[in-house]
Amino acid sequence: MLEMAQDMSSLAGVDLVTELKDIVGHHHVLTEDGATLPYRRGFRFGEGRALAVVMPGSLVEQWRVLQACVQAGVIVIMQAANTGLTGGSTPDGNTYDRDIVIVHSMRMRTIHLIGDGRQVVCLPGATLDQLENMLAPIGREPHSVIGSSCIGASVFGGVSNNSGGALVRRGPAYTDMALFAQVSETGRLQLVNHLGIELGDDPEDILRRVEEGNFPESSINWQAGRGHDDDYARHVREVDADTPARYNADLRRLHEGSGCAGKLGLFAVRLDTFEAEKNPVVFYIGTNATDVLEDVRRHILSSFTELPIAGEYLHRDAFNIAEKYGKDTFVIIRMIGTKRLPAMFAMKNAFDRIADRFSFLPKHFSDRVMQFMSRFFPQHLPARMRDYRDRFEHHLMLKVSASGAQEARDFLKSHFATHEGDFFECTPDEGSKAFLHRFAAAGAAIRYRNVHTDTTENIVALDVALRRNDREWFEVLPKDIEDEIIVKLYYGHYLCHVMHQDYVVRKGYDCMALEHRMLPLLDRRGARYPAEHNFGHLYAAPDDVLAHYRQLDPCNCFNPGIGQATKRRNWVAESLG
Repeated sequence: MLEMAQDMSSLAGVDLVTELKDIVGHHHVLTEDGATLPYRRGFRFGEGRALAVVMPGSLVEQWRVLQACVQAGVIVIMQAANTGLTGGSTPDGNTYDRDIVIVHSMRMRTIHLIGDGRQVVCLPGATLDQLENMLAPIGREPHSVIGSSCIGASVFGGVSNNSGGALVRRGPAYTDMALFAQVSETGRLQLVNHLGIELGDDPEDILRRVEEGNFPESSINWQAGRGHDDDYARHVREVDADTPARYNADLRRLHEGSGCAGKLGLFAVRLDTFEAEKNPVVFYIGTNATDVLEDVRRHILSSFTELPIAGEYLHRDAFNIAEKYGKDTFVIIRMIGTKRLPAMFAMKNAFDRIADRFSFLPKHFSDRVMQFMSRFFPQHLPARMRDYRDRFEHHLMLKVSASGAQEARDFLKSHFATHEGDFFECTPDEGSKAFLHRFAAAGAAIRYRNVHTDTTENIVALDVALRRNDREWFEVLPKDIEDEIIVKLYYGHYLCHVMHQDYVVRKGYDCMALEHRMLPLLDRRGARYPAEHNFGHLYAAPDDVLAHYRQLDPCNCFNPGIGQATKRRNWVAESLG
């Protein structure tokens, strides 16, 4: 095991911290363990040590911070909202050969509209929720409009990790156009402008112009590249293809900032926006037969004139867990929206840090308090949804445009006249609640674990892309694996055949060993993983993806260890001794 070179008393470390404070100000450099913990610990997974957490307030400051870090020979972990699920934006243990500096970018939240809002240029701290609210008044939407945006996820996080999202027509977050810092093979930091906007040659002048939004029309190249995966709508319709629709190891969707997994220092990305759908219609579908739901998926994708907006799956067990353990999240979002959620999460983390100082208080004290309080909230789910929960094991929420509603209505009437199951057309309020309940399921397993620490070991969370032609899509586990699990939560982006599978593991069982027994079962089914959360430190990246990371970061100084690669400088193989 490597010893981490992390001695705060070292002259080099002290000198670097002093330089970083000179760049961004003393208040924006954190070194104490208690202060840095929220940035060193992942939302669901991962934790390690760091020399410092630095919070630049401008692109020029971020550039100077990166210059100082590269000159000092430390590791840089670029971090935005830190809402990832695989530990990809935090240190992973203490087995590094150099000090780590976390560059936390959430002070830089600027978004510029260009082309009358047809595209946007986003800076490092811009969030999906912020972008959604900015575009709404002009009748447009970003790539993703719900889901992880509910907990303050950043635009950069989606692009860097190829996050897929729920919207069927748009595919994974992707762009050809980015402004980024890259360390060359000789160890020199260089600024690369592939935004498709002429900004000059001097790095700091370029960064100031981007910050200011100084983009004369003549400087913008409208043929510079794609601002989203414009082929995905055709690709997902190929229901007989023997490969998944989207997954993180798909090299066709790895380009510079897109899918970089933190191996570059991103400064700006340029993305397409989309015309907002007016008066969409939601159909709620229930069945006890997996083949019935698969027939629905195949017909919709292969035969509908217009692709649906979204098609989200929820298993009955996930419905039940989310109803109880996601209730406060659901109610809070309904009451105050998503805008204030990041601040609420920050308050929750601060509360937990204080509570952890008192040994007589249980772990995850805030979760226990919130769960107790949620008992007194009124029933939050519509009666028709709860009735379907009682009648059906498998649930599909199908959102279609107003123009596509009649086609969907006619098909569902015809299909369920002769097949097991049923459907109803939601009121606007029911439709909103159905999708919000589906996304509350994503955090429900974490809450369950946190309030049942006496019976649960931890969570195994898999993010799986099934083959487009896979009719046997619902997982059946061997008994020896089932016996180690308390509850399974299955939910996902069904039309894309992307499934999120959370397993709450019984106390005393080895979660990592259990996961290693599960992954070969997915391999035999031709599934790929991860589907949209990126490799982080949980998944081993295949050789071609590791080669891509090496090309982006030849010195292995940005976010080393991603995809379970070596953490050592210059990609030197890990010692087995």
